[in-house]
Amino acid sequence: MRCVVQRVKSASVSVEGQTIAAIGPGLVVFVGIGREDERFQVEQAARKLAELRLFPDEQGKLNLSLAQVGGELLLVPNFTVLGDCSQGRRPSFEKAAAPEQASALFERLGEAVRSQGLKVSCGHFGAIMQVEVCNQGPITLIVDSKSQA
Repeated sequence: MRCVVQRVKSASVSVEGQTIAAIGPGLVVFVGIGREDERFQVEQAARKLAELRLFPDEQGKLNLSLAQVGGELLLVPNFTVLGDCSQGRRPSFEKAAAPEQASALFERLGEAVRSQGLKVSCGHFGAIMQVEVCNQGPITLIVDSKSQA
């Protein structure tokens, strides 16, 4: 599982001109589910997302988590974050999970983060989405289940 995490002032997702999700200050996470991903990777990513310290404390240091600042989370399914551009000009997406597996694990990720008391909104799996993001910082990180211990 690979997550591209951005700290935002606000963000929204629209499908066919209708806003389906919107958040205020918090994190937007573009989520790619891999073929080898299972529930363990989902639970691990949920904990990491909830506990990442990406918000400034009184001294301006990034010491506070999403829960500590009362922030919101917007999860956006995005298999393209698993794209491999190492060969040629056309990315390979062979590491991405099949839609049925990815959809179920994406839903589980939302549930796992919600269970930690965070407010979570989600994009629509499989839809063509318009995502509006107002980055704050900007702060962008990659959380990859392959590199987590």
